[in-house]
Amino acid sequence: MTEQDKKRIGKFLSLVLRHDPEKIGIELDENGWANVKELIEKCKKHRYHFLMEDLIEIVETNDKQRYSFNEKRNKIRANQGHSIDIDLALSPVEPPEFLYHGTATRFLSSIMKQGIVKGNRQHVHLSNDKETATKVGSRHGKPAILIIMAGKMHKDGILFYQSDNGVWLTDYVDVKYISE
Repeated sequence: MTEQDKKRIGKFLSLVLRHDPEKIGIELDENGWANVKELIEKCKKHRYHFLMEDLIEIVETNDKQRYSFNEKRNKIRANQGHSIDIDLALSPVEPPEFLYHGTATRFLSSIMKQGIVKGNRQHVHLSNDKETATKVGSRHGKPAILIIMAGKMHKDGILFYQSDNGVWLTDYVDVKYISE
């Protein structure tokens, strides 16, 4: 499988597992898991042909570590970023003192007025380091990195979760916890 094929299939999996499982007629369980056999078969009907070995390679080599298998590798799910209602069954975790949010400079004035909102996703996504936040912000234009006072938020009773691939999740970041 070529890198181009892996990228193309990975983007399609992201669409199906995070936003639109109905596109290929699969159902995700309440925790976002899809049956691997069914996923492979139904992707084929939509011109996305891959084998189990290919799917394993996509999961293991995805630069954003977007997907996880269960222990038996008979189920797969996206680690975060869903716009559909699922419960990732994550437990609250104490975050580090500071986390980072990458965005585009054109969104700064809005963020500094209303905070960081989750939009159509289930959570706001935060990064452990500036490098990752820069990559995220670069996807949307000229990047801006915001420093999030996660430790203070946590002390103030705001819950944080960490997905299987290390992304920090919370419901909302108020302006008072943000610095540029």
